[in-house]
Parts: sequence; structure tokens; C-alpha cells
Amino acid sequence: MIGDISYKPYDDPFKFLVHEIIEQMLSVKAGKKIYSRLEEMCNGAITPETINNFSANEIQAIGTSSAKAQYIKDLANSVVHNVFEILNSLPDKEIIKELTKLRGIGEWTAHMYLILCLTARTSCLLQMSHSFKCTNGFTRRTTVQRHR
Repeated sequence: MIGDISYKPYDDPFKFLVHEIIEQMLSVKAGKKIYSRLEEMCNGAITPETINNFSANEIQAIGTSSAKAQYIKDLANSVVHNVFEILNSLPDKEIIKELTKLRGIGEWTAHMYLILCLTARTSCLLQMSHSFKCTNGFTRRTTVQRHR
């Protein structure tokens, strides 16, 4: 048996995507360390505005690659232009298409955005997990918790 399936949706899609960009191709431990340095650099407020106060070189100095630093800067610039307000009104396939246009965001990250950031659409994950469990004879529940 695989156990209960639970996850915590993110309230802030920008922070989620920044976190995902940082952790790509890294161990969880290294990713968390670099993300915590970014939090410290931003005085706890990782927002497009605070990111735009730093150069890509300053972001790179926390331990991330120059490419990832630029991806984070590009993301901040996109968010300043209301990309999330536009995205969230689109069908899932269009959201994935638009997110993957941003450098540093691939299909996996776009799918995780749908599951972990768009809480209005969590029924999709709950239904998928229910179908999986029924098909495979599991009886455990899926729960959703708030990410802090």
C-alpha cells in the first residue's frame, strides 16, 4: 500500500515558481539552502518588486547559476506585467503553453503550478488520485493542506 496522498497548495505562485527554478537539477537540501539565502536577501519578501531591486549577478551570488538568476529576473518582469492574472483565467492546456514560454519553466513545472498553485482546480488532482486508488484497490484518502 502507498499510504495517504496529501499536498499543500501554495498561496503565492511567484514564490512557487522561483522556488522551482532554484531547485531544478539540485538536491532538495541544496535547493532549500539557496532559497533560504534568497529569502534572507529579500528580507523575507520574495516578490517581483524585491527581485527587481537586484541584478542577476547579485542573485547568482546566493549560489545559483547565472542562467537561473536570469530566469528569476525574467519571471519577475513577467509577473510585474500581470502574467498570473491572465494565466489563471485560461484553460489548463493554455496555462502550460504560456508558462513554458518563460525561460526556466518546463512542462513538469507548469503541471506542478496547476496542481499546487491553482487551488480552485484541486478537484482534478483529487479525482486523479481517487481514480488511481480505485483502479489499484487502495482505500486511503487524499487531503489538501495549506502551504505556509
